[in-house]
Amino acid sequence: MNSYIMIRRLRGPMILLLAGVIAMLDEMNVIYDFWRWFFPLLLILLGVLLLAERVVLSAGGYGAMPYPGTPYPGAQNPGAPDPRAATGFGTYPGQPEAYIAPERQSEPKKDFEGGEI
Repeated sequence: MNSYIMIRRLRGPMILLLAGVIAMLDEMNVIYDFWRWFFPLLLILLGVLLLAERVVLSAGGYGAMPYPGTPYPGAQNPGAPDPRAATGFGTYPGQPEAYIAPERQSEPKKDFEGGEI
């Protein structure tokens, strides 16, 4: 399994584990206010998990996405067309711009009696 996906899947269980440990310490009278401890530790936990995601992404070579129009990583032929161009989204070199709706055609101007000017 990809390390990035594993860290993303552990986010929810880690938050529940944090809440459970703080609730247990509150019940044992080790700490006295659940919410006073939960929110700062939650922010720290989320920051550590986000940092771990960034480290895994940069270590795996996924740090920067390629600029549109450049060949995808691992292309056998650098001059080959971009396979992402087949999706029809965005503009690619050598292709016209993709529109969701056709351009609006201008209507001829008419006078008050309905005739064209």
